[in-house]
Amino acid sequence: MGKDYYKSLGLVRGASEEDIKKAYKKMALKFHPDKNKTPGAEEKFKEIAEAYEVLSDKKKRDVFDQYGEEGLKGGLGNNNNANNMGGGGQNNTNFTYTFHGDPKATFAEFFGTSNPFENFFNLHQTGSGLFTEPLDSGLDSMDDPFAFSSLGGGLNFGHSAARTPFRSHSFNVGPRKEKPQDPPIEHDLYVSLEDISKGVTKRMKITRRVVANDGTVRKEDKVLAINVKPGWKSGTKITFQREGDQAPNKIPADIVFIIRDKPHPNFKREGSDLKYTCQISLKEALCGSRTEVPLLGGEKMVINLQDEVIKPSTVKRVVGKGLPQPKDIAKRGDLIVNFDIVFPAQLSTATRDLFRSHLPGK
Repeated sequence: MGKDYYKSLGLVRGASEEDIKKAYKKMALKFHPDKNKTPGAEEKFKEIAEAYEVLSDKKKRDVFDQYGEEGLKGGLGNNNNANNMGGGGQNNTNFTYTFHGDPKATFAEFFGTSNPFENFFNLHQTGSGLFTEPLDSGLDSMDDPFAFSSLGGGLNFGHSAARTPFRSHSFNVGPRKEKPQDPPIEHDLYVSLEDISKGVTKRMKITRRVVANDGTVRKEDKVLAINVKPGWKSGTKITFQREGDQAPNKIPADIVFIIRDKPHPNFKREGSDLKYTCQISLKEALCGSRTEVPLLGGEKMVINLQDEVIKPSTVKRVVGKGLPQPKDIAKRGDLIVNFDIVFPAQLSTATRDLFRSHLPGK
């Protein structure tokens, strides 16, 4: 049994051109592989593109309505019944259609862009979008200055997803009775552990579109100050309400920053605690040593291991050397030290014999 293009778009036969466009728009945004990573989404994206290609073209749709997919793709052979198609007995037995196989081309023709994320979120170095570089050169640059522009609701990511951690919660598709608000725009704000320890203010200059009372559109510059409090946890959200681009009959989007921990060369965060892995030799583990470990502020402290054997499971806790607790910054978490014991690559026979004679066990 051939494909049912109406079913692919969630339509019934006799659907209007407007119904077909709305159905394709909704499903193309839902299943676009840049947004939907679930198994089967890419194949569904291709299926609905082919369905739209057929149903949006009157000639293809007429052939499909009468003869199905087989007739559309030339499976009628020289069947004279093909002459029964409308048009005063026009011979259509030689009519064939083959989908070009590129659903993104169909998407690009419909939306004006091949990538639904390109026009909505677009990284620029020129500062022409909503977000430009942080104003404070002395503060952390977040490694990814970003820009934003709104072009008719289309979406466009200018960089790879790894470098552009934006997310749009939903797509406003179809008519609404109430005045809609553009979906929130989220940005992961990476903050160093040093800045989390003492607090920091990030300032972002934005350029957004503003609609005047007479309907004209102009650009407006504004500075958003993001006050990161000491001890804030990864995942904390800071929302600037209705700071997105303005458009007629729409509520501007909220701008949401999500605090993320910037990777640190020495420490890994667990709540308000900091974890550090100290590398020691087998000799130090067995015979004892005084080992230096770094602190977050750049200082070092000595841990006395001289009176014990260090096992791979040994953990040392240095009280009060972690991050501030967000609910009471006067209190701090701990520094938790784990040990990575480095074993020698090989031992001489004499050393093995020495170990055998002096170490307990078999």
